[in-house]
Amino acid sequence: MIKVKDAFFVKSASKMEETTPEGMSEVAFIGRSNVGKSSIINALTNKKGLAKSSSTPGKTRLINFFQIVLAQDEKTYYAQLVDLPGFGYAKVSHSLKAEWQKNLTDYIKKRVSIRVFVHLVDSRHPFLEIDQAVHNYLSEIVRPDQTILRIFTKLDKLKQSEISIIKKNYPDAILVSSSSKKGVDKALAAIFETLFGAES
Repeated sequence: MIKVKDAFFVKSASKMEETTPEGMSEVAFIGRSNVGKSSIINALTNKKGLAKSSSTPGKTRLINFFQIVLAQDEKTYYAQLVDLPGFGYAKVSHSLKAEWQKNLTDYIKKRVSIRVFVHLVDSRHPFLEIDQAVHNYLSEIVRPDQTILRIFTKLDKLKQSEISIIKKNYPDAILVSSSSKKGVDKALAAIFETLFGAES
């Protein structure tokens, strides 16, 4: 059984030069602006309000770093969760959007510490072209020491038939609900196993 011992905000960065030092294993959360990135980080860490969600989709343009302390069988493990700016919604100028996308791309491609990409997909819209494009992009740049986990959010909004469709099309799908906490333990276990290779 994996337990979250602690989780806390470290810092925000607007560009690569401002990010935390390389070293600690990182889990990078990427997804559309209203997919519920902050909610899933709060659910995984069991800390309400740790990651702040913006009421305006696409407003968060910073890379936010959180440290998480995990325990299993008397052993303690440390990792960093990284909340990346959402895509697909931003009502900002083209120049600002271009700069922001460049910083995001730089981070995704150049950051050595990233071990897991968590691609969050809104389970109510599982087949959007933009999500497929992001998955294809990550698949092209992923290194041998990196893993992509596709996690479908907002499970509580689905009917059983809709869940079946997702499972049929994505057999390895992890479905979670931040509000009901359903699937959160499974998602945490998958992240933990990928990072530390321990039995969950």
